[in-house]
Amino acid sequence: MTQKKFKIEVANRELSIEIRNLTEQANGSAFVRYGDTMVLATAVMAKGKREETNFFPLTVDYEERYYAAGKIKGPRYIKRESRPSDEAITTARLIDRTIRPRFPKELLQETQVVVTCLSWDAVNDPVLLGLIAASAALSVSDIPWNGPVAAVRVGRVDNQFVLNPTYEMREKSDLNLVFAAVSLGNEIILNMIDGDSNEADEETILAAFAFAKGELKRICAFQKEIAAELGKEKYPFEPEITDEVLEKEIKEVLGERLEAALFEKDKSARVDNVDFLAEELTLYFEKKYADSQKSRYVRNFFDKEISRLVHENAIKKNKRVDARKPDELREISMEVGLLPRTHGSGLFCRGETKALSILTLGAPGDQQILEGMEITGKKRFMHHYNFPPYSTGEVKPMRGPSRRDIGHGMLAEKALLPLVPSFDEFPYTIRIVTEILSSNGSTSMASVTSSSLALMDAGVPLKAPAAGISLGLMTDNQGNYKILTDIQGPEDHYGDMDFKVAGTAKGITAIQMDVKIAGISETIFQEALLAGKSVRGRILKEMEKVLAAPRNQLSPWAPRIVILQINPEKIREVIGPGGKVINEIIDETGVAIDIQDTGLIFITSEKEETAKKAVDWIKNITHEVKVGEIFQGKIKRILNFGAFAEILPGQEGLIHISQLAPYRVNRVEDVVKIGDLVPVKVIGIDEQGRINLSLKEAKKQEDYPANN
Repeated sequence: MTQKKFKIEVANRELSIEIRNLTEQANGSAFVRYGDTMVLATAVMAKGKREETNFFPLTVDYEERYYAAGKIKGPRYIKRESRPSDEAITTARLIDRTIRPRFPKELLQETQVVVTCLSWDAVNDPVLLGLIAASAALSVSDIPWNGPVAAVRVGRVDNQFVLNPTYEMREKSDLNLVFAAVSLGNEIILNMIDGDSNEADEETILAAFAFAKGELKRICAFQKEIAAELGKEKYPFEPEITDEVLEKEIKEVLGERLEAALFEKDKSARVDNVDFLAEELTLYFEKKYADSQKSRYVRNFFDKEISRLVHENAIKKNKRVDARKPDELREISMEVGLLPRTHGSGLFCRGETKALSILTLGAPGDQQILEGMEITGKKRFMHHYNFPPYSTGEVKPMRGPSRRDIGHGMLAEKALLPLVPSFDEFPYTIRIVTEILSSNGSTSMASVTSSSLALMDAGVPLKAPAAGISLGLMTDNQGNYKILTDIQGPEDHYGDMDFKVAGTAKGITAIQMDVKIAGISETIFQEALLAGKSVRGRILKEMEKVLAAPRNQLSPWAPRIVILQINPEKIREVIGPGGKVINEIIDETGVAIDIQDTGLIFITSEKEETAKKAVDWIKNITHEVKVGEIFQGKIKRILNFGAFAEILPGQEGLIHISQLAPYRVNRVEDVVKIGDLVPVKVIGIDEQGRINLSLKEAKKQEDYPANN
């Protein structure tokens, strides 16, 4: 059995990559261990090409396994892993965005990378290991791939950067950034960023990358050594042979019509014109040559011509498809309070991109229960993103959220989470849903802005409003480049970078970058950050004109939460045997009741009167009876020596026969009967908490019959 282990120290912990032939039918695989966290990555490439497609068919899956954390999870009747968690999906997307640009663009063989977490120590992060393992598996495989890539996580604790912080350190960190990079010569080229921060400024983000560069370079070199020793000979992949004669003919047929169609300001007209040209061109050459291979070549070259025109016009002429300047933001408009009965709503329009966010406030008990390999707990702030087919004028089946929907939703959620008030300040569960009504680029960042408006419209005391923007990049072979502000469809699809950044006037709360080229230099990174800061500030100023701060009051349709603090020892009395008491309160009042172990009770109700009724009920149950208090007691039991009266729900006291009247009573029934309501006074409470009551001290003398 082939087995070789390689080791390197990263952040004072051993990182090992082990190459074994346990997955011998895969093209390549690697076991990566850091502490007691271990992952396996496999890479498999299909033997035949997918001729019907003109893009590289790559699939990346990240598999969480409960056994890795020593857990048996899932509902009662299903104990195996099923649908991946949102966290697993975002991890798979992170790995995909990192490794995809390093494959040859012309590769058409279906390829799948599967990363499985085999062991998790609750200290070291399997996300980074998954990315490094995918890189190592591809590097030693025979799959054409221009790796390796390295990845590190950077945090900041007590104003000091920390490399690959543990989970405990990440809880204290105000920065959480994953940097992935490739090493070209002596230079480190940044090819993926994913992270969030507590309003960190641009200088801090740049400093974090500078801090990470040395380790990124070491991890790249480490993998290159492994590939040099154990790597298989790469599959003999050869790019498609250029047909210069056919390309010249295509250009002659197109003339200047493609550029005219492409640089049309209106998206619908642009799409229609370009599609018409593509169809016309394909039909022309199909009739002329009747060769399927030539037809595919024509379609691919048409696509390349669009990319060339978009790049050349941006770099050489400062010209964009909708005639904007490189740093020009599309026309924006905003509205709040669009929907009459929702708790908050915000609409953000940027050109033809339109995002509507709707906010709902719920009780503490409405929190999402998280039960995954890594995360177990509750989640009180949620952002969900929907991208229906009508937003792009298409007809498609709707089968639940896609991986893209989940990824975009989580990105906006990360951007807003640092700004949401804590549970102690605002004990509501908060859910925002963003509906993309129309799409023409940068919908995820539009959802940050519209969600921020919805939060403020609902009266949620947001720390500061947030906005997001997406920037693009056009490069050429001579080292020239142009950064584009607020990219739209063609600039995103044919461009070289998608750089999303969201935050407040103070700083960045979320950042995500992927590229289609080798990567970007530190200079481009800095310029993109500064461009993002500038346009973010412009959007925030426009937001101020619509709604400068959260509303002073919650929406009238939002539930109200009343908070009570009771003695923790009284919790069981509020709940009652088998939940009898609390269920009775809920059934009678229609409120939601959430009780914490500390005795803190949250009563959530849409109506003030029902909340008050529930509050009074619980106060009566938990009331600490004191000597001298007078109650209306209900006679529950009669014994020879006295009667027991219920003075509060679940609390009874004894009226001794001597305390029934200011005269001698022979039989208890002569004064009270079961079910009677009588005034009683608390005259004593013994060491065991037993309550002694008096009827005669609560009643006036004249209330008794004269003949007694």
